[in-house]
Amino acid sequence: MASEAEVRYKVFAGPSGNSEYFISVTPGAGKNPAGQAAAVAAGYRRALKELSLEPGSAVFRRAFMRAGAGLPALRKAALPAASGEGPVAVSAVVQPPLPGGAAALLAYHVQGRTLPRKRRLGPGHVEVESEGLRHIWSTGLTGGPAAAAGRQTEKIFGELARALRRRGGSLADSCVRTWLYLPEIARSYSGMVRARGEIFRRHGLTRETHFISSTGIEGAPAARPRRLGLDAYSAVGLRPGQVSYLNDLSRLCPAADYNVTFERGTRITYADRDHFYISGTASIDREGGILYPGDALKQLKRTVGNISALLRSGGGRLEDLMYLIIYLRRPADLPRLKGYLGKKFPGLPLVTVKGAVCRPGWLVEAEGVAVARARRPGLPRF
Repeated sequence: MASEAEVRYKVFAGPSGNSEYFISVTPGAGKNPAGQAAAVAAGYRRALKELSLEPGSAVFRRAFMRAGAGLPALRKAALPAASGEGPVAVSAVVQPPLPGGAAALLAYHVQGRTLPRKRRLGPGHVEVESEGLRHIWSTGLTGGPAAAAGRQTEKIFGELARALRRRGGSLADSCVRTWLYLPEIARSYSGMVRARGEIFRRHGLTRETHFISSTGIEGAPAARPRRLGLDAYSAVGLRPGQVSYLNDLSRLCPAADYNVTFERGTRITYADRDHFYISGTASIDREGGILYPGDALKQLKRTVGNISALLRSGGGRLEDLMYLIIYLRRPADLPRLKGYLGKKFPGLPLVTVKGAVCRPGWLVEAEGVAVARARRPGLPRF
């Protein structure tokens, strides 16, 4: 039987209303997948009780899990649906938690003056309406069976674009963040990148306008483990002044310099807070080259420095991070990284998983979300 899971959470208490809760639950010791999944589910329930979160506050959950026998039972245990919580955007991806875990969980809740007004738009899409905005979480979108990566990319972005159009939005104006999960990334990444670039051009997303913050990483949707998968967050109704893009050209070149169409980070500004969506970030220099080949710890430190620079470019700080996801190519590197992560981010919600990065020389990639106080009375509240 697995030992008790580790639970971490961080809260941004909005001065003008809604508070945001970010929760990570990672497995304890034990080799039984069902026991680990049950411990993760129990840890999540414990966090909800400690934080006095009502069921209806749940917005988004992602389970990271190991492929293999018992996957349906694992999904059921790791993604509990509480009575009264209403529709929740649920993502389940095959990315083995480290070290040696069967399941881990990242969850996002919003609770304030009133609970979020949520509705399911159809398979894979949940809308949360607040202060005149439609926040749309899209999860588990998958490409077709036995199709090339490019064709799968066309399918999933087409589905996302149609869902946004039905709610008065578009890829160009509304999509804030995407996560692309690619089985056998060494074979599928280039096809995905080419297709995504063409899709973006058709939708008016160019280097002269903007792209979308993103992570493209090895993994797969748990329900269709041999297909390319997509999760996305979009906000329909954003004003032009609410959106800006993050970079520090003294440390990182635009990804478009090496023909990859994504933003390093995106800031969404509200009356009382800024949201920072940091794309998958690695040990890269301002020329687009890999720094510290072969040394995972030095790569992680450079990655964290790059994330700090991205946040700083939009007025944020590392202290504003609400969670981090760390992707490791080589699980054996984790012991060297744990001490650094523990000192740099004590108590921060954190999930570490096995996931190969797009270039073989990159041993580690990280992403996260930060929230910082702001005072811009002319903008909508979150």
